[in-house]
Amino acid sequence: MLISVGCFAAVNLLVKFLPHLPATELVLFRSLITFAISYSLLKKKKLYPWGNNKPWLLIRGVAGTTALTIFFYTLQKMPLSAAVTVQYLSPFFTAFIAGFLLGEKTKAAQWLFFLVSFAGIVVVKGSSADIPPTLLALGVFSSMFSGLAYNAIRKLKDEEPLVIVMYFPLVATPVMLVFSLFNWVTPVGIDWLLLLALGVLTQFAQLYMTKSYQLSEVNTVAPLKYIGVIFALTWDIALFDFIPNAQMFLGIALVIGGVLMNLRFKSVEKKRTRKVT
Repeated sequence: MLISVGCFAAVNLLVKFLPHLPATELVLFRSLITFAISYSLLKKKKLYPWGNNKPWLLIRGVAGTTALTIFFYTLQKMPLSAAVTVQYLSPFFTAFIAGFLLGEKTKAAQWLFFLVSFAGIVVVKGSSADIPPTLLALGVFSSMFSGLAYNAIRKLKDEEPLVIVMYFPLVATPVMLVFSLFNWVTPVGIDWLLLLALGVLTQFAQLYMTKSYQLSEVNTVAPLKYIGVIFALTWDIALFDFIPNAQMFLGIALVIGGVLMNLRFKSVEKKRTRKVT
């Protein structure tokens, strides 16, 4: 999970270094590289690449594409630490959507934790004029679509993981190609190297995150994801001359605190259920 967090943090930094390229174009290049790697691995393993549950595979692809495009846009326009923090709301939207799609009930305590995290977003918004309400709302929408994508993945528990990964670029590539045709900016010089790194690092990030979830309890490794905000804060200060104030640190603490309390609550509930059964 630590390797995954480092790779995702590097991806976020690369997006920040490419502000002159539209977010749709960044998603397009990332998708092309991810598709090439995933399809090659599927062919090498002689696995059927198109999957069985195509409706949910497509939903996963559409939701993931929407979430990532909006997230990349907020990364380019907002302080890195703020954009990353807002994205951390996704576990709550995952739980909320699971109530409709998977029949999983959200307990009253979990709603309280959600309110704590959402209060943190409000505090983050008030901490800097560099965080306009429109961008903050877009960040929340990105988290919502991430929640839908995670639920789609849970619906696809019988699918080959590489197939699930491949459906993201399968959907994103043609959609982002159309958008990019109307808003194309040709990469120059080092842009090409950064775009290649963007795609490769994403593949490693997803691979090692998947491995961590396979080898350990989700509640054990998931909190390590939030080390990513330390990377974001460090780079904001060291590379982008953005110095977060005390109010922003408080907002970040509330967002992450609410998420971690929710994870802890679910862990305790799971252990309690095991004892009863």
